[in-house]
Amino acid sequence: MPEAQQLIYDWNTVEAPDRPSRPVAIHDETLRDGIQGPSVRDPDIDHKLHFLHLADELGVASIDLGLPGSGPRAMADVERLAAEIRDQRLHIKPLCAARTLEVDIRPVVEISQRVGIPIEVAAFIGSSPIRQYAEGWTIEEMVDNTRNAVRFARQNQLPVMYVTEDTTRAQPETLRRLFGTAIEEGAQRVAVCDTVGHSTPDGARAVVGYVRQMLDEMKPEVGLDWHGHSDRGFGLINAIVAAVAGADRIHGCALGLGERVGNTHLDLLLVNFRLLGWIDTDLSKLREMGEVIAEGTGMPIPANYPVLGRDAFRTATGVHAAAVIKAKRKGDNWLANRVYSGVPAELFGCEQVIEIGPMSGESNVVFWLEERGIESRPDLVKAIFDAAKRRDGLLSEAEILHIVDGASPKIARASGKR
Repeated sequence: MPEAQQLIYDWNTVEAPDRPSRPVAIHDETLRDGIQGPSVRDPDIDHKLHFLHLADELGVASIDLGLPGSGPRAMADVERLAAEIRDQRLHIKPLCAARTLEVDIRPVVEISQRVGIPIEVAAFIGSSPIRQYAEGWTIEEMVDNTRNAVRFARQNQLPVMYVTEDTTRAQPETLRRLFGTAIEEGAQRVAVCDTVGHSTPDGARAVVGYVRQMLDEMKPEVGLDWHGHSDRGFGLINAIVAAVAGADRIHGCALGLGERVGNTHLDLLLVNFRLLGWIDTDLSKLREMGEVIAEGTGMPIPANYPVLGRDAFRTATGVHAAAVIKAKRKGDNWLANRVYSGVPAELFGCEQVIEIGPMSGESNVVFWLEERGIESRPDLVKAIFDAAKRRDGLLSEAEILHIVDGASPKIARASGKR
């Protein structure tokens, strides 16, 4: 077979932006921001534990265990998850969200002390003028809250990520004061948040670039996170742009769950970072992760969802299927998984599947039968093909096998009359 670069001319690389200048980690917000979605069910602890292990196996660097200040159930779940990280020696790092109030941060301190591992505090406060006006905050009050919250967490030996909500609509001078205060008090990371999904890719590039330059002037070793929502449908592309612009940790939620229409899709971050060559993680358990969250939250995965959806790697269209079938008959799965797909199925523990429906050709039927060790007799192929053309959707396996069972005696009888 020719070399890969001879078979695929990759326009993605012709004018591609520079790679991120530093390693980029992925942070998960599913168990905090993800379950804030109005239609989402808070998973039970067993689903959360299963998800925690899968996130660890998939190379997710850190995870928000929840907001323990919100109530007893959240506090109990956070402590159980933190203990699991400790007991199973998982690589994933724990984090908890909290308002810039001691009453929110204290439960994180207490859980960390009981479990015996550090838990990063993500202390957040609104930063945009519209939020300030609605809340009746002055900039001095915001600075004082920031100083007191970060100082309290650092006095209790917890790492801090300082989070400005609605960063993408905040004034530069406000960000400079708030981030500067947090860094003075010992925050090791800051987060730029597109809380209401306002940013375009140009906006994400501008604000992340501004904050990164500001941090480099103040304290270059401070990490920079990007937390984006998908209200305008830009969640994923904004995350990629933010990474190139200087963010070194990107947030996402499994299945894109979250407030309103949701957050950046964690699973698609992993997919695209892998395809971009930014990570080399084994993603064969990505579908399992999606299924665990879908079951735990009561949010089913759409059939046409990229990679995780039922239809992601299957086709019944004659022209498409014919190309895949020809590739498979060359005995080359690499070819079969790419000839009609921009996402290689084998990277995610999957393969291309050929189905039979009203848009199929006879080659679909022949291939389907041969894959199952059934002789593709012309009469049988015609019977299945004709049945498919009368349908408004795909034939199920049971329906096809019923046709096979019904056609076999007729074929035998016809053969006996000759």
